[in-house]
Amino acid sequence: MTPRAIPGPPDPEGGNSVTSETGVDQAVAAGAQRVSPRMSTGRLGDRLFAGAARGSGITILAIMAAIAAFLIWKAIPAIQADKSNFLTTQAWNPDNSPASFCIAQLAFGTVLSSFLALIIATPVAIGIALFISFYAPKRLASGLGYVVDLLAAVPSIVYGLWGLNFLVTKMTSISGFLSDYFGWFPLFGGGSPGGRSIFTASIVLAIMILPIISAISREVFLQVPRANIEAALALGATRWETIRLAVLPFGRSGVISAAMLGLGRAMGETIAVAMVLSVTPGINWHILQDGGNTFAANIANTFGMAGPVGKNALIASGLVLFVITLLVNIGARWVVARRKEFV
Repeated sequence: MTPRAIPGPPDPEGGNSVTSETGVDQAVAAGAQRVSPRMSTGRLGDRLFAGAARGSGITILAIMAAIAAFLIWKAIPAIQADKSNFLTTQAWNPDNSPASFCIAQLAFGTVLSSFLALIIATPVAIGIALFISFYAPKRLASGLGYVVDLLAAVPSIVYGLWGLNFLVTKMTSISGFLSDYFGWFPLFGGGSPGGRSIFTASIVLAIMILPIISAISREVFLQVPRANIEAALALGATRWETIRLAVLPFGRSGVISAAMLGLGRAMGETIAVAMVLSVTPGINWHILQDGGNTFAANIANTFGMAGPVGKNALIASGLVLFVITLLVNIGARWVVARRKEFV
């Protein structure tokens, strides 16, 4: 196609010069080539910042690799001493002769309690974040956000004491109600409901991870472009329709990241779960019955009494928890990557 002539700058002798679009492109390219050497090589501050950022990333990878190497190094003696199936045994007797310790029960209790906590906490946290961001008056939103964030600063031991002395007594009657009227559901069946169960531990964990999910979700929702919200309102959308069509799709990846961060906190929680949960060997799908165990609670309860093989066995269980957490985060990144159009 013949380049279209466009008026150029005035000619010194009078009249106007004519410049083609191709000539303009060439001039722009020539100007780009005349960038100063200082800009092309980067300033000292830019180079220092880039090196510091790169070093920070490498340091994180090195720390993760060092943790994995330490766990593997300490876990190998226990795995070699174990005379049972490391992944399926349900008894924890690492210092016996022969040694035998379970991973299946700990993995089951950890994953079940953490995912139940996530299911309970995520809808409430998202609702709180939406209310603070779009519904509450400014003064109320500021105060409520501060109170929710304050929950994250409460020590785990306080949650454990509250759960042991207050929630456990109340959950006995609640568990009985759920067993009587919803016992047909496998998780609520089995009879003999109690207060020191996986269900109670999940509620404590849900309260602990709620401020994390809520705070991050709130910050994500506040980053939604104002133009998107105003465009939806201008087209006649209600406030809920605006949130559903403009806010939630934009913040989906951030909410998933917040939920995964809360899940990681729930999986690694130690003191609160150890105080609330009644340790009973074996895998039990009935979450209303007393009993169950998790990786973190088992380490807290037995590390002081464990022998050399027992401590290595506890480190081996920590290695499995490390792998499970890593897989959960990889899965979260995969889910976020599938939603790139909303990132």
